[in-house]
Amino acid sequence: MLFQLRSAGLVLYEAGNPEPESSRMDVEELKQEVARIKWWHSIDLGHGIVTPGINNTARALSMIGLPQDLSGLSVLDIGAWDGYYSFEAERRGASRVVAMDSFSWGGEGWGTQDGFNLVRRALNSRVEDKNLEVLDLSPETVGTFDVVLFLGVLYHMRHPLLSLERVFSVTRKHLILETHVEELPTEKPAMVFYPDRELDGDDSNWWGPNAAAVEAMLRVAGFSKVELTNVDPPVPPGPPPEVKPRTRMVFHAWR
Repeated sequence: MLFQLRSAGLVLYEAGNPEPESSRMDVEELKQEVARIKWWHSIDLGHGIVTPGINNTARALSMIGLPQDLSGLSVLDIGAWDGYYSFEAERRGASRVVAMDSFSWGGEGWGTQDGFNLVRRALNSRVEDKNLEVLDLSPETVGTFDVVLFLGVLYHMRHPLLSLERVFSVTRKHLILETHVEELPTEKPAMVFYPDRELDGDDSNWWGPNAAAVEAMLRVAGFSKVELTNVDPPVPPGPPPEVKPRTRMVFHAWR
């Protein structure tokens, strides 16, 4: 199935019918629009067009454990940016998907909402958008959702426990959380505070919790079951390296 890009949306052409001459030019127009945007996510738009994202989104998707079948479920993607996970949730059958962001869409970082808007048009998607801060999350502001994605956001929060309490308030069943963690020399819940640019030279990074702190905060926020499901990079056998790589972890939590 082919599409013709127009300002009001997409006109679809059934497979087997001749492709209008104008549609080929519209694909070129789409390529030009993609080239004008700085992308975080790599998203396949069809016609051999993939947005040139910095993030390895396919690898990240394999890590987080997003259910293959989301049929009939509602999904909230917090910190959606270009919307890779939002559109993937829709592709996997979610009945309603809301992509939410503020920092990346509001111009505080180098990202904008332009990528999300372009992908939504190109895919003829029904994903909704909500420009909202995490601390403004509530059933009144966004509703509640069967599955909530909180990916790469926690360590950017100045108030991480309060943020998780807000996330809990809109999670009807299942939360998937991915975050940077610090492997600290203690089994007790603990966090490293980054007052400046200590983590990757980025002053939007505030905290490096250890795994115990993430799990404890999720339980204190209200989740009854928490599982650490993935660690990236995986821990190799043998003695630890002299310089530890940045560690990412995935937690699944249920009410």
